[in-house]
Amino acid sequence: MTADPSTHQLRLLLVLAEELHFGRAAQRLFISQPAFSRQIRALEERLGVTLVKRSTRRVELTPAGEALLPQVRAVVDAVDGLRGAVKAQARPGPDRVVLGSYVSGLPTLRILLDRLRTHHPCPELELRAVGPVDQVSALLNGDADAVICYGPMPEGIRTLPLETEPRFVCLPDTHPLADREAVTLAELAGLPVIGFPPHVSKVWRNFWAADPRPDGTPVRYTEHAGATLEACISLVSLGHGIRFISESGRDLMPRPGVRFIAVTDLPPCTALLAWPASRPASPALTSFLAAIRSHLRTTGDADNGMNPLPIRINESL
Repeated sequence: MTADPSTHQLRLLLVLAEELHFGRAAQRLFISQPAFSRQIRALEERLGVTLVKRSTRRVELTPAGEALLPQVRAVVDAVDGLRGAVKAQARPGPDRVVLGSYVSGLPTLRILLDRLRTHHPCPELELRAVGPVDQVSALLNGDADAVICYGPMPEGIRTLPLETEPRFVCLPDTHPLADREAVTLAELAGLPVIGFPPHVSKVWRNFWAADPRPDGTPVRYTEHAGATLEACISLVSLGHGIRFISESGRDLMPRPGVRFIAVTDLPPCTALLAWPASRPASPALTSFLAAIRSHLRTTGDADNGMNPLPIRINESL
């Protein structure tokens, strides 16, 4: 091995191992395919081992590539954990929980913030805006102690289910299906889905694109990548594709030029409280989790005279 590999090169290998296609992997990371290939070859030269079998028809990892993949993932996770630890050292307030969320109108979030009462002392909550693209990295990097989000989450993230909601398809109001009350996934076959930024986890992307469809057909994505809910709805209104959305998201996003249609055979989504498994929960987060679990066990939401959780809003993310 002539030199240590860069974390960037290791991340490229992880994406290639997921896609098994240089073109798709490069597109996912918004770099050219030749540049992507050069980085993988440079990684192989630095490690002194062939990691990928290349042919005109397919790409697959070599036995050495398969064997080294867990270590590669461990190195990348360790770097992310180091970044999180550094940020945690700079974060003020050991009795404060930094709670990220990208859906401020989620009913579950409103209940937790407006009605959560407990007999036990709770830490102060600092709310930070965390987009769906950044929710996992916010946890791994230490930008948030926990996030309220929609699943599914990738490995390495612990979750507590909060609420289940149906999903809808967002269509341009000029589409022939726009006046329907409900549709099936088969009726949406062939319609391109607004793309996702490259660092969205594959498990999350596949769920929110319904990819593959029930008959095994892969989804076709547009070249447009929507990083926020607002951006996705705007792209749909311009006729660039479709996007699936939660019921709460539908209620938050009444926009001209689009329609939200129920999809009868689309599995529901689940709102989650998520936090990283890579580091121990702080005493403040442990207290917060206990308060939420107590709240979820409570029947009814009547005010019991307790004081609400102290909230401080931070829109820095």
